[in-house]
Amino acid sequence: MQTYDVAIIGGGMVGLATAIGLAMDELRVVVIDAGEAQAVSGEARLRVSAINKASQRLLQNLGAWSYLDDERVSPYQKMEVWDKDSLGKIGFDAHSLSEEYLGSIIENDNIRFALSKRAAEFDEITYLQNHKLDRIAFGEREAWLTLDNGDNISAALVIGADGANSWVREQCKIPMTFWDYGHHAVVASIRTELPHQATARQVFLKDGPLAFLPLYENNLCSIVWSVPPAKAQQLLAASKQEFERTLTAEFDGRMGMCQLECEPQAFPLRMRYARHFARHRMLLAGDAAHTIHPLAGQGVNLGFLDAAAIIETITELKLDGKDIGDYANLRALERWRKADALEMIAAMEGFKRLFEGSNPLKKAIRDFGLNLVDNLSPVKTLFIQQAMGNKNSLPKLCKQD
Repeated sequence: MQTYDVAIIGGGMVGLATAIGLAMDELRVVVIDAGEAQAVSGEARLRVSAINKASQRLLQNLGAWSYLDDERVSPYQKMEVWDKDSLGKIGFDAHSLSEEYLGSIIENDNIRFALSKRAAEFDEITYLQNHKLDRIAFGEREAWLTLDNGDNISAALVIGADGANSWVREQCKIPMTFWDYGHHAVVASIRTELPHQATARQVFLKDGPLAFLPLYENNLCSIVWSVPPAKAQQLLAASKQEFERTLTAEFDGRMGMCQLECEPQAFPLRMRYARHFARHRMLLAGDAAHTIHPLAGQGVNLGFLDAAAIIETITELKLDGKDIGDYANLRALERWRKADALEMIAAMEGFKRLFEGSNPLKKAIRDFGLNLVDNLSPVKTLFIQQAMGNKNSLPKLCKQD
């Protein structure tokens, strides 16, 4: 029986970030990963994230940012948002805040591999790749875990960071609040005729938003296109030329002709919110606790906030000589994380409802709201700060010095 302070189930971005932060404060951590982290090369990966400044500061403070393949990191200076077939639009520019850029578009696998390289530097971290759990049990003073190879582990705290279909959450029988957005996200890498100019762009169409996210080459973008399931199937079944023509037209030709660089894929969009983020000797983090609409690209950033808040709370408990797995000591952390998640879920749902459909009254409100924000400097500055992840309740690892 190997004993650790913390067992983290899931070796994705949130799980590895949490492990590193805890190890930096000398907690002994085991990470159990069903897959493995691999270096990125060749064509662009389909899953990318818009990493805001708060998440970047976390990765820098953890010592992982420098391990990114910086040739595949795409900082963006501007954002452009508009409503299809109307006059509503808004633009954000980092230079208006004397900032160099607003955030960076990075492939998820690039971030994960950088975190795995940093994790390998810690004697306090045991990183078990290509392993799953068979059983988990929670006692008064510790949790017991049995791996698929028969090995047994005990820990004072278990963190479930194992994704939207969390095994840990299921074993703990934690109920979910969820609803289906009635949309699928169609994702693909696109070669554009015109350079993206380090600008993230999003148009609100009748069926849902379409985003072009700038990648590491001047004419390469990642798209996230939210459409009803039937439309998603039509797009996937279309010929390459049909898909490219439809995409170019829907985006108003703003990037010139668009060419597919890979086979597009689609996945359903659902909101998930765990009724409990914590139990005795157990925490949920990242997608295991909550998933939101990709409308503003904030899902991964919300997960990194979970990681930073967990690191801050658990290390403080340890310094104070308190039991890091006692639910009474985890309640404040749970309230903090649930409040942040609910705020983001509500904001995304409000945006989605306002911008879906072509109701004339809705369109008038959208036009007025977008143009009002675009022309009011204080309000616009607030929007930019929110997009960059600069808010009052940030964990210490995500704050500016």
